[in-house]
Amino acid sequence: MPVSAASSASPAAPSSLLRLHDETFDPANPAAYNLYLLAGPARLYLAVADVERGKFVALEDYALTAGGVPPLAAQHDFLGQRGWNAVRLAVTGRAFTLLPASLFRPGDEAAALRLHHTLTPAETVRHTTHPGQEFVNVFAADTALADWLAATHGATGRMLHHTSALLAGVVHQRGAAAPRRLYLNPGQHELTLVVMGQNLEYCNVFACTTAEDVVYYTILVMQELGLDPDQDEVTVWGELMPDSAIFSLLRTYLRNVRFGSRPGNVQYSYRLNDVFEYRYFDLFSLHFC
Repeated sequence: MPVSAASSASPAAPSSLLRLHDETFDPANPAAYNLYLLAGPARLYLAVADVERGKFVALEDYALTAGGVPPLAAQHDFLGQRGWNAVRLAVTGRAFTLLPASLFRPGDEAAALRLHHTLTPAETVRHTTHPGQEFVNVFAADTALADWLAATHGATGRMLHHTSALLAGVVHQRGAAAPRRLYLNPGQHELTLVVMGQNLEYCNVFACTTAEDVVYYTILVMQELGLDPDQDEVTVWGELMPDSAIFSLLRTYLRNVRFGSRPGNVQYSYRLNDVFEYRYFDLFSLHFC
């Protein structure tokens, strides 16, 4: 359910579903902040972190209309502003593949992605390296969105796939001796599943429209990877409520399912206290990419 709150900032752009600002946030001084964006076909999530304090000071959620992010940025009070310390934009979708770093050669992105996805004329291919995990994420992105990021934010802007953000957050959250575990992240008509042991074992995004779809793919992956629904713990982040049909059905089939918390070792403004801690995990995790 959308959350609304009063803000000391200027009025929100149209279609704002959530807009929370700490009173210390000063958009007139963007060099003091990192701007994090998570863009899907119909939604844009936005967070701002104070670099010096390591603290999230703004969180916003928007419904996108025709044209996506660029027209929203044209109306927004600081989304299109230049001069941020860093800008990271993650895109959702199933058009991605993870490759071992040892097998990846720059320039082969399109060929690697072609095994899983055929690029449309409106798409471009990008990649993100994960040195600590020894893999590369190759993904498709909307060309107009990539062009907007480059034109607006230049060298400070970086585009990623949302699975890169999610994986960075999972790695950051886990201790060195953490057990092998399944992580779920339901989004807008998508479900991202990650299995992490000592290293990444599985990561995929499924198209899901019902709670039954979520449970089906969760049980399927657990069976395929030898995880026990009666024994192994499952952590859930994402866009759902505690009383949602998805979580209720998961609890029917999984004995040890729980909501995850926000990424640690970073602070959050008290303005974000009314937002469930398991929401926006992949957005906040851009801080660790």
